[in-house]
Amino acid sequence: MKKIQLFVDGRELTVLEGKTILEAALENGIYVPHLCHHPDLEPAGICRVCVVEANGALVPSCRAPVADGMVVKTDSSLVNRVRHLAVELLAVNHHEDCLACGKNYDCKLQEVAQYVGVDPNRLKRFKAQEMQPVDDSHPFIIRDYNKCILCGICVRTCDEIVCVEAIDYSFRGYAEKISTLGDKPLQDSNCTSCGECVVRCPVGALLPRKGVKPAYEVKTICTYCGCGCGIYLGVRDGQIAGVRGDRESDVNEGELCVKGRFGFSFVNHPDRLTVPLIKRNGKFEEASWDEALDLVAAKFLEVQAKYGPDSLGGLSSARATNEDNYLFQKLLRSTGSNSVDCCARL
Repeated sequence: MKKIQLFVDGRELTVLEGKTILEAALENGIYVPHLCHHPDLEPAGICRVCVVEANGALVPSCRAPVADGMVVKTDSSLVNRVRHLAVELLAVNHHEDCLACGKNYDCKLQEVAQYVGVDPNRLKRFKAQEMQPVDDSHPFIIRDYNKCILCGICVRTCDEIVCVEAIDYSFRGYAEKISTLGDKPLQDSNCTSCGECVVRCPVGALLPRKGVKPAYEVKTICTYCGCGCGIYLGVRDGQIAGVRGDRESDVNEGELCVKGRFGFSFVNHPDRLTVPLIKRNGKFEEASWDEALDLVAAKFLEVQAKYGPDSLGGLSSARATNEDNYLFQKLLRSTGSNSVDCCARL
């Protein structure tokens, strides 16, 4: 693809034709405040926070394509006035207590407001909207309308990436908000609970119910099925605190389903079996793996000799790898039985 030159704040940049001004600036280490932009989504130009001067005209940089010889100013007096007003309008009725928010220090509005120099004391006299109830009906996701900035990232994520369209803009004026069909609680909608909207929300409007900041992360593979989605397990105090998708994985490119993102409580569950159990005298007792496998093999041979190979059957697990499931069915067929099934079919 053709490369072109443009000038951003006096710096000459060489970028690929077709890039937007925002992409060109960010790729070259030039910060342009933005809220509704996300690299996974088509540009929308909703928030107007990324406005810049391009050849003397104000344009939203997330939607404006670069042109050869273009002169861009990201920090002129006109840009700063327009940007400051846009951020104030977003922040004026926003939830104030940042320390109580799960997105504190990871909030795009907080980042942008600090960059443009929004004065919280000045905004207090303009605050008019009443606090709205928090939707905590969902088992994994908390929706706080008081923190929503109507950037539309969640709506576009559900539409462009997940292709479910469970949420959209509703109502008008001060009453406008993101809601489900019929403004039902999220739990009662056609939401698939994948959490893709949660990980892309730039503020604290969408948060995981059990959001705990991990001490460190471990790169691994999701165990729920044989797809092999790449994940990072957030670990804290020896337990899983959260899961995020591996964007470098060729399998899922960072996307996860509801099981992969939220279904990790079984790992540290007190009822989880960690050693084989053998029933002796009507009571289960702990045993070694060698002892358990020898017992299973002996029972297999006993049943096969007494009732024939068709009396044997096996049910494998979708949580095992494809290779392990292949070996399992091969084991059953080696006994002469074709009665093999997998829970992934259910």
